[in-house]
Amino acid sequence: MIKRLPIFVTILVLAAVATMVGLGIWQLQRAEWKNGLLETYAAASDMPAIAYPAVPDAANAPYFRKSSVNCLAVVGWRSTSGRSADGQAGWAHVAQCRTAGAEGPGAQVVAGWSDRPEDPEWDGGIVDGIIAPDSQYVIRLVASEPVAGLQKSQPPALEDVPNNHLSYAVQWFLFAGIALVIFLLALRGRNKGVAQSGNLS
Repeated sequence: MIKRLPIFVTILVLAAVATMVGLGIWQLQRAEWKNGLLETYAAASDMPAIAYPAVPDAANAPYFRKSSVNCLAVVGWRSTSGRSADGQAGWAHVAQCRTAGAEGPGAQVVAGWSDRPEDPEWDGGIVDGIIAPDSQYVIRLVASEPVAGLQKSQPPALEDVPNNHLSYAVQWFLFAGIALVIFLLALRGRNKGVAQSGNLS
């Protein structure tokens, strides 16, 4: 059996399996880290307000913390699908604000919600709110009180923070198991073929 073992292919497969298992373990560690973050986020509403980060850290963003932004000027708008505070589907209007010490957009502020995508009329001002995830800019501030005649947007929820590490870990472990099974089946078939050839000779 050992003499018939393809050494190079075996090393290659075992290395690949070990890599996939390692990635699965890493994802489990990430899941534990993310669960700790989610616990921190869950307690954030009871914490004091913080200054809005000028340069947010994507790995340790202060989601769900209370904060405020002094929007010196609105330099642009974007409308994304969103819900009102009472659950109606529509548009969340995000103002790209210039802030002190920043060139161009310094903060993203969800000014409020409406059932139409058209940009509202608002020149800026001080906005209090809650820091939420933003797919483009890491964070944004969801206004506690809407401006520009808009309705209140749905506040951020823990479900907004992706936490897929456990499922990724399961996938890597499955890939490793499947790769190992396929290799063993192929090896078994190869050895049977070699054995039959030997018997014929």
